[in-house]
Amino acid sequence: QVQLVESGGGLVQPGGSLRLSCAASRSVSSGSIMGWYRQAPGKQRELVAFIAGNDITSYTDAVKGRFTISRDNAKNTVYLQMNTLKPEDTAVYLCYVRSFLGTTTWGQGTQVTVSS
Repeated sequence: QVQLVESGGGLVQPGGSLRLSCAASRSVSSGSIMGWYRQAPGKQRELVAFIAGNDITSYTDAVKGRFTISRDNAKNTVYLQMNTLKPEDTAVYLCYVRSFLGTTTWGQGTQVTVSS
């Protein structure tokens, strides 16, 4: 079972940037999808972005043009570059990997707080 470890969260002022990283404990199949969800207090978990093995990406409308997802298969790592952060981006960000068999593995989450 692959394990995922996120890093890069923290406190940032509105308009600032953060880069989240999610490292897998072993090689992830190129057929897997890697991505990020977020969950804010009192709200449903929301899919933020994902990237497929062929580098096709998808974003929720709220982050389009501000967030960029990428993956480094050699390092078994997926990144989420977050620019022009807004208070409404505040949430716990959870990394996931979905295998071509449909199995989903989750990271433990990293807190992102956007506040002045």
